[in-house]
Amino acid sequence: MMTVEEAVAGRRSIRAFLPTPVPRELIERVLAIAGRAPSGSNVQPWHVWVLQGAVRDEIVREAVGRYDRGEVSRREYNYYPVKWREPYLARRRACGWGLYGTLGIGREDKDKMHAQHARNFAFFDAPVGLVFSIDRDLEKGSWLDYGMFLQSIMVAARGFGLETCPQAAWLIFYDVLQRRLAIPAGQTIVCGMALGYPDPADKVNTFTPARMPVGEFVSFVEKLDAK
Repeated sequence: MMTVEEAVAGRRSIRAFLPTPVPRELIERVLAIAGRAPSGSNVQPWHVWVLQGAVRDEIVREAVGRYDRGEVSRREYNYYPVKWREPYLARRRACGWGLYGTLGIGREDKDKMHAQHARNFAFFDAPVGLVFSIDRDLEKGSWLDYGMFLQSIMVAARGFGLETCPQAAWLIFYDVLQRRLAIPAGQTIVCGMALGYPDPADKVNTFTPARMPVGEFVSFVEKLDAK
């Protein structure tokens, strides 16, 4: 069994999966574990839509086709900054070019970049696609709670040999998901997530972006400034 440290520190976004089916009972077990995530006043603001088999395949076909034709929707909310600035721009670029570099995709290989990004909409061939939604009238606190729930899924899955890839990319096809899954109009799409058994032979899964050392994001307050 993994230690907590191994489960958290070893997690990374997996972008190539085996076709091995994931039993429904195992999916339910992972989600039940994640459902223990904390939320303010225990409101538990999450809604999860599990896609497998023909349902998953139909949505993938529509989304990939629309992406290839450039028929994307305007996102319902901005996941990323509207205007990038440092240090976030540098980190974003390092992640993107690091991934493409792992795959041997150069900066002029626009077609290969397009093809790689399109794999988002095939859930990177994972047999399970998860879609998450939240009631529109909930406030920022519930969105913070949602992040803890999503992290819990990703960590819990690892305990059963499964891996994941959280996907903001699906936000450009929120209308496809809303229509196909009959998600109520009173809910908005938070993100998607691929779930399955990782393909250990695919080099894309060797990519792990760098993380900041603790000293870069932590301040130990040992003395208060005098007023």
